[in-house]
Amino acid sequence: MKPRDPKSTPPDTQALLERARVLGLYGLIDRWDEFAGEAWIPKLLGIEEDVRTRRSLQRRIQQARLGTFKTLVDFDWAWPKSIDREAVEEVLSLKFVDEGANVIFLGPNGVGKTMLLRNVAYQAVVRGHQVCFTTASDMLSDLAAQDSSTALARRLRRYTHPKLLCVDEVGYLSYDNRYADLFFEVVSRRYDGPRSILLTTNKPFGEWGQVFPHAACVVTLVDRLIHRAEVVPIEGESYRLKEAKDRAASSKARRPRRKEAPPPRAD
Repeated sequence: MKPRDPKSTPPDTQALLERARVLGLYGLIDRWDEFAGEAWIPKLLGIEEDVRTRRSLQRRIQQARLGTFKTLVDFDWAWPKSIDREAVEEVLSLKFVDEGANVIFLGPNGVGKTMLLRNVAYQAVVRGHQVCFTTASDMLSDLAAQDSSTALARRLRRYTHPKLLCVDEVGYLSYDNRYADLFFEVVSRRYDGPRSILLTTNKPFGEWGQVFPHAACVVTLVDRLIHRAEVVPIEGESYRLKEAKDRAASSKARRPRRKEAPPPRAD
């Protein structure tokens, strides 16, 4: 039996019918006149929507390759000597993703740049965006390993197609001209999108010549990266070093004190 004319379908029933169409429940749609008034229809649609939403989230998390990370609940905002918390919270709102803008977390090693990046990436996944997380070295090595122009073009889509590309640890290693050209290609394609890049680096942009020495494209690369970008500087000492020192002190405090040997008796 064919579904009734939508014009003759009551508004509440029409909304249920549209949900069934979105879900692709064609068997139910074909027999809609038979079941439209059943009380279990809304519950069935709700269950199907919940399951698909959960599976979609799990799939996007796996595709993003975020790995394990600490949530912002564990972030010690008092530790950095300087951090604009309001700017970070604005980044977490993902407005920059909607605008196709970029965000750069700039600071020394151990101040929480990667932790912030992963949390922003996770929020983007939860909001329904396709996200790709990678380190600069992994991305560039992956692209450089492609053995043909066709393979390279196909692999570039991994880094240029997602709504948000998260690139961690730019500046910790230096790369030759081939790698610089590949990084430039990724940035340029996303710039033309426009599609957002979220990036962490320990190098001010004036020092990116050390990251890509002798590469002619560095100036243009940086120009396109920061043209529509929010730079969030973070200053401070390494929190990981602090944690290591705290663990060492705690372990030392738990150890039983050795009794000092009594002085030798005089004969």
